[in-house]
Amino acid sequence: MTTVPITTSIDLDQLCIGLYVHLDLAWLEHSFARNSFKIKNQAQIAALQQLGLSSIRIEAARSDCPPLAKSITSELAPPSTELSPSAEEIALIESKKNRVEKLNEERAAIARCEKEFIKTAAAFKNIASKLFSRPQDACQDADHLIGQMQAALVDDMSVAIHVMNDKVAGEDAYYHSLNVSVLAMILGKELALPAEDIKALGIGCLFHDIGKIEIPDRIVNKHSELSRAEQNLLQQHCQYGVTIAEKMGLSKAAREIILQHHEYADGSGYPQQLRLERIARLARIACIINAYDKLCNHPNPAESLTPYEALAYMFKQQRKLYDPAILNMFIRCMGVYPPGTLVELSDGTPGMVVSNSAGMPLRPSVLIYDPSVPKDEAIILNLSEEPELSIRASLKAKQLQPEVYAYLSPRQRMSYFFESSKSTSRKN
Repeated sequence: MTTVPITTSIDLDQLCIGLYVHLDLAWLEHSFARNSFKIKNQAQIAALQQLGLSSIRIEAARSDCPPLAKSITSELAPPSTELSPSAEEIALIESKKNRVEKLNEERAAIARCEKEFIKTAAAFKNIASKLFSRPQDACQDADHLIGQMQAALVDDMSVAIHVMNDKVAGEDAYYHSLNVSVLAMILGKELALPAEDIKALGIGCLFHDIGKIEIPDRIVNKHSELSRAEQNLLQQHCQYGVTIAEKMGLSKAAREIILQHHEYADGSGYPQQLRLERIARLARIACIINAYDKLCNHPNPAESLTPYEALAYMFKQQRKLYDPAILNMFIRCMGVYPPGTLVELSDGTPGMVVSNSAGMPLRPSVLIYDPSVPKDEAIILNLSEEPELSIRASLKAKQLQPEVYAYLSPRQRMSYFFESSKSTSRKN
């Protein structure tokens, strides 16, 4: 559990390299990247001395040395009397401006992602409403929807995965299907699948549970353990789904996903108990993504795993069930700490991963807890640009103090969407 740091106040002329300081200022009222940090050079000391503070708080536990003694301060570290900033201070100010710009860009990217997510979810609900009355129209609409997403993914080298706010992500089956489709297509891109396969993967995953329409709700929505008879009936949703998919005119590749997304590499899955070599490759992808989403979004929220725990569980406990090459790529794609994971940074700061890029699995973007910054202006640090910071550990929500929990607002449901650099440039 996070604790309040023990600090003491010192005079500005007692500052020295190695002290860990806390600034009692708003984030935009100074030129530093953080309100709390360790002093690295004389330029930072000079900048601190010109903030107009009468004293400054230090944290001895995180400092490399004690502050300078008052009796010798005037000789060793006289306070700066410069009226104009030095070149080093100007560089600090410019660096802060760049950070503010990047922070605004990150917030804008998340806002665009959430807007696109809402639009896509609404489109899928409209498609689902046509399944029985106009199945072929539903197929055409799905082809158009997934085609747009596939084009955005394939045409861009750089794609960031964002976790969606609970306010825009729902709890029903639509969001599970959309989540599986989005993550499967992102993984398909990382596996360098042909564009047509990524599209088939997206469509197949969007409708992977369509056969559950034929299963009684009391079984589909039952949270307690199913009887053997109920399990047998639920497992028939794969075959029912294929029948519906045929009426819609879905491709063979999409139908294979619907039929085989519960088949496991060791032959313990259903409905045909196929082993790895007999399972279609796209279905192997769907199986991994479906399992991950189920672990993160359990019907009983208390039993849901964190994204970090879900990946660790799949890798350590369930590895024999999945195609190993695809599972390894999925972990690389999501990052060791997937979006939505609560973390503690190397300097002790709690935060929440909000986005990740496949090329930097250990360096995601993290929204950090800083009580001096309003919640709606919370700082988002891209760890790929913060070499001195790293993630120390994954946290559970119950490890956070109430004020930290309220500030970070951990997601109750893990829903994802993507932002490509090309879509960003088109909107700028």
